Amino acid sequence: MSAIIDQMAHELAKDAIEAATALGDEELVVDIGKNLASSSTTAEEAFMTAARVRMALIRARKLLNERIDAAAAKLDEE
Repeated sequence: MSAIIDQMAHELAKDAIEAATALGDEELVVDIGKNLASSSTTAEEAFMTAARVRMALIRARKLLNERIDAAAAKLDEE
């Protein structure tokens, strides 16, 4: 059962982050977590963990790409 909950939470987190980004609604993920908590703390915990991990990886990927782009731009200048 845990694997099913985790899979569903990961899918919901992915969709929620995409929707939050498209809508410019930074609170959407938190609001969904609160909604889940009202009926299933297990689902809420799995969702919030998945969302935090996904958002952290998005930020890390953005930083990596920025550093790569900056290094490439510096090489182009030389």
